[in-house]
This record gives sequence, C-alpha cells and structure tokens, in this order.
Amino acid sequence: MASKFPEAETRLLKNVYVCRKCKSKIRTTYAKVKARLAKCRSCGSKQLRPKNKVKSK
Repeated sequence: MASKFPEAETRLLKNVYVCRKCKSKIRTTYAKVKARLAKCRSCGSKQLRPKNKVKSK
C-alpha cells in the first residue's frame, strides 16, 4: 500500500465538489458553494456536496 502524502490529498480533495444530480466533479471554493453561486457545468444544478474521502483499512 502506498503511504498518504498530505500534498496529494489536498490536491485531490480540497475544493472538489460533486453534483448531487449527475455526479460530475467541480473544483470551486466553499464560499461559492455555501452562497449557492457555484453550479454544475453539465446539468446546471446548484446542489453540490464535498467529495468523499477514501477510507483506508
């Protein structure tokens, strides 16, 4: 198993959100998501959630 690098984890997970309707990934800031200013490029939905972190065993 590969060890976790904090730089790689922040690059992959920081400011990455997933559309609740079409499951596409969007990179934006938390402030824009909270203010409902960010929207999905594919379907136009404003329902975004943070990308889930992968749990290692």
